[in-house]
Amino acid sequence: QVQLVESGGGLVQPGGSLRLSCAASSGIFVFYAMGWYRQAPGKQRELAARIISGGSTNYADSVKGRFTISRDNAKNTVYLQMNSLKPEDTAVYYCNAERRIAGTPYNYWGQGTQVTVSS
Repeated sequence: QVQLVESGGGLVQPGGSLRLSCAASSGIFVFYAMGWYRQAPGKQRELAARIISGGSTNYADSVKGRFTISRDNAKNTVYLQMNSLKPEDTAVYYCNAERRIAGTPYNYWGQGTQVTVSS
């Protein structure tokens, strides 16, 4: 069973920065994609950023130009650098890993880390 452990959340003022980390219990090279999803109170979980095994990335329109997703295969870790944070970025951020076996996707989730943007 794959375990994903997030860290790096916290309270930050508007305009500030945070870097989230997601450490996997297995080599991340086995995953088709890894990503960060977020869920604000009363809202559905949504994709913030994702990185595919080949290195391509995609971002939600609301975070483009402010968030950067990256990975370090040697450390089995995926990062989300968040700059110019806004109050609307406040949410629980979840790390996701997707593995595909014979074309069937298997998703793994971390426990989530709270990000609060407030003055």
